[in-house]
Amino acid sequence: MNMLLWTNHVTEQHYPIFDQLKETGYEGIELPLGDGNIAHYTTIGNHLAGMNMGVTCVTSLLEETNIASPDQTIRQAGLDRLKWAIDMAEAAGAEVICGPIHSAFAYFSRKPPTSDEKKWSAEMLYKAGEYAQQANVMLAPEALNRFECYLVNTMADLKELLDAVNHPYVGAIFDTHHANVEEKSQGEAIQHISPYLKHVHISENDRGTPGRGQINWDEVFNALKSVNYDGWITIEAFSTVIPEFANAINVWRDYSPTNEIYQEGIKFIRHKWSEY
Repeated sequence: MNMLLWTNHVTEQHYPIFDQLKETGYEGIELPLGDGNIAHYTTIGNHLAGMNMGVTCVTSLLEETNIASPDQTIRQAGLDRLKWAIDMAEAAGAEVICGPIHSAFAYFSRKPPTSDEKKWSAEMLYKAGEYAQQANVMLAPEALNRFECYLVNTMADLKELLDAVNHPYVGAIFDTHHANVEEKSQGEAIQHISPYLKHVHISENDRGTPGRGQINWDEVFNALKSVNYDGWITIEAFSTVIPEFANAINVWRDYSPTNEIYQEGIKFIRHKWSEY
């Protein structure tokens, strides 16, 4: 379960949520990487390890850390930010860092992506992959919908980028919410990215409770089973609980009750996984 439903910065005050999720049947926690230091994430990682809970992480890049920027100084700042995230993930004992780490979130040049932007992104992701390999942390860049990103919107875009990166520690995440906007077929998109698929976000079309919206879940789970996916299946849902974060991702209302999202969401995933 992704902790962004409750907070964009996990601290010890959120440990009771870990307990609730463990009791509900979750086997891992996805931590947002924004603030904090190695000691902070080590403490959280040790706590989760003591609960026998796995860890993944999610983060993003902004305009001033855009690794697809024409400004070399900004690209270097982005690489430094990715290295920081890798250090924090390693401290937490995380297996994966996912998110829009190929370019800046919610930044637009007002033009389609250029070949240079793709090249710069691939070059920096390769360098980040080298750093991630030493930490044994998989990087999983995420294709976002057209309203949040312009460099990588589809699995075809993402596969083209990953082909250029060509690093064993740079894979892909598939997010059902973004695919619902951009893809012709969830199943075909999963098949297309399957050689690189390292992480999955289960996210309803409205970011509410999985199974209560319009996503073609039969197509999603059938495709995941058909490609023998065996990584994490993580619910990502949002709320208005942190106004600053909610504003940044254009969340203006609560899409489903929080308890419903995590309690019914895991039941739905288990049902669909067993069905296929």
